[in-house]
Amino acid sequence: MDNIILGLLLLKSRTIYQLRKRINDGLNLMYSCSTGSIQAAIKKLLRNGYITISELTEKGKSKKFYTITDNGKNRFDAWLNSAVDNGTAKNPELSKIYFLGFTEKESRIKLIENHIAYLKNKRSDLEKICHEGLALSSENQNNDIFYFQLQTATYGLDSVNFNIEWYDRLLKNIKER
Repeated sequence: MDNIILGLLLLKSRTIYQLRKRINDGLNLMYSCSTGSIQAAIKKLLRNGYITISELTEKGKSKKFYTITDNGKNRFDAWLNSAVDNGTAKNPELSKIYFLGFTEKESRIKLIENHIAYLKNKRSDLEKICHEGLALSSENQNNDIFYFQLQTATYGLDSVNFNIEWYDRLLKNIKER
């Protein structure tokens, strides 16, 4: 979570609310977050001098904005240039599928149908992000930041499409058994 926050703060200063919204709107395939997990990461980043805090008043409301420091930029750069950890990609839902034989057929069908509906909502969100990303990329053709953000969103969309197809086949097989 720390590096996601640092990367987002490289783009612009943000409030906790803005950080959570941005993570939920496009990065939640990589990280799930709660306000509590963001607050814990913010405290750690502040304590280590990777970010600073400033209070601004907007429309009569005091808001805390977080900004990345030079130390934070150095830490983020070190993380970004370190080797990719290939062992951390996990899909906890597959463990549920692994043991699905212990449930009744109707429960299996309902579980899979609900998951497919969830994935289709995710796909809709990712399609919007990809569409916005294409617009930003075309406006800023030489901007590598937008290019790689779009590629990540496209990966997410391709992954969700694969999962929808896989779960559709599973559902069909369950119904035919």
